[in-house]
Amino acid sequence: MPSIFTRRAQGAHVPHNKNTAGKATEKMPLPAKIILPMQQHIGAPCAPVVQKGDTVYVGSVVGKAGGFVSADIHSGVSGTVDGIETLRFPNGALVSSVVIIPDGAQTPDPELKAPVVTDAKGLIEAAQKCGLVGLGGAGFPTAVKFSPKNPEAVDTLVINGAECEPYITADNREFLECSDTVISGIAAVKKYLNLKKVVIGIERNKPEAIDMMFSLTNGDADYKVMPLDSLYPQGAEKVLIEKCTGREVPRGGLPADAGVIVMNVTTVSTLGKYLKTGMPLTTKRLTIDGSCVNEAKNVEVIIGTPIIDVLNFCGGVKDEVGKIIMGGPMMGTAVLSADFPIIKQNNAILAFNEKEAKLAEPTPCVRCGRCLNACPMGLSPVEIVSAFEKNDVEDLNALMTDLCIGCGTCSFVCPTKRPLAQTMSLAKIAQRNGGKK
Repeated sequence: MPSIFTRRAQGAHVPHNKNTAGKATEKMPLPAKIILPMQQHIGAPCAPVVQKGDTVYVGSVVGKAGGFVSADIHSGVSGTVDGIETLRFPNGALVSSVVIIPDGAQTPDPELKAPVVTDAKGLIEAAQKCGLVGLGGAGFPTAVKFSPKNPEAVDTLVINGAECEPYITADNREFLECSDTVISGIAAVKKYLNLKKVVIGIERNKPEAIDMMFSLTNGDADYKVMPLDSLYPQGAEKVLIEKCTGREVPRGGLPADAGVIVMNVTTVSTLGKYLKTGMPLTTKRLTIDGSCVNEAKNVEVIIGTPIIDVLNFCGGVKDEVGKIIMGGPMMGTAVLSADFPIIKQNNAILAFNEKEAKLAEPTPCVRCGRCLNACPMGLSPVEIVSAFEKNDVEDLNALMTDLCIGCGTCSFVCPTKRPLAQTMSLAKIAQRNGGKK
């Protein structure tokens, strides 16, 4: 098939709104309780291994991976299990969740110790025991990413530091505040997976992070720091690979099929911390921002903390909240209640007022072609939507609907405010199901 990167446009210039880029991370106090859903990753849900009344410690396993494509879940507090509840996720799924009441002592699990890694197998086991998943939003288990079908064909590690969504600056702060574990994590992956090259992709609107990585990798020919144009969605995996390596992931393929492993900067830094301390993934840095937030901040939060506690730590909210989003405004997920907990994949909480949250009324397509020019995958959203409305599976296949990455760029640039991104998602389902919507 022809290259999917032949179009002249590769996305859209979205407002950056990086209001917290210069704000150092603040550590939140202990919440009154944490809620740990057993589904915080792509793949099989975890099975609770605790019950009401059990004592847990910081780093204790409370959810055991339900298979290889899964990831353990650990407690970020010491305390007592209050019970196992069913939590409704924003997508409607019902998920078993462990509720823990902290005792305030923050006693580490006595069995925790830094792993001894000497080879690829040891690194994969470390990623599993850390409960590590992609922390840029997708939540793909890192141990699976470290286990490609043909490991000898993979030669390059790409670090995703693009952070192209508006508002979010958590990854930027990871570069600046945890550069030692960013570099040590990268070095471990490169060494134990026998990779030849490392490319660190960072958007140009993060000059301090770029300078930091240049200074720490200067002189090492195996490392390349790649400043990227500040264009959304530079951080999309397939786009990032093409920009950083010139390679293209084949249709239906994975990054490993292009000889690449992609890791978010916070993910690789978390691995570096685990290899040093043995403390698994229990906390997350978040950007808290939006028109309804009184004090925008970057905060370190214990995973499982209710969103309302995080918002209160940032001075509470002003005006009437119209929408709370986990993640960025382009690809984030709206939550129905501020009682929903922070999970591994969260990198931001944004709260917007009613005016900003209200969707504009769509009007008929004016055939301007902006969605075609902006699509980073070279697709034709307007034609795909038409094929979907006619339930034409043959056309959906011919138009390569499955390549849509759900970035929302088409909806952003549409002058008539049509829900193109939402319809594209439905079209992908119809294509996959042979026309069944």
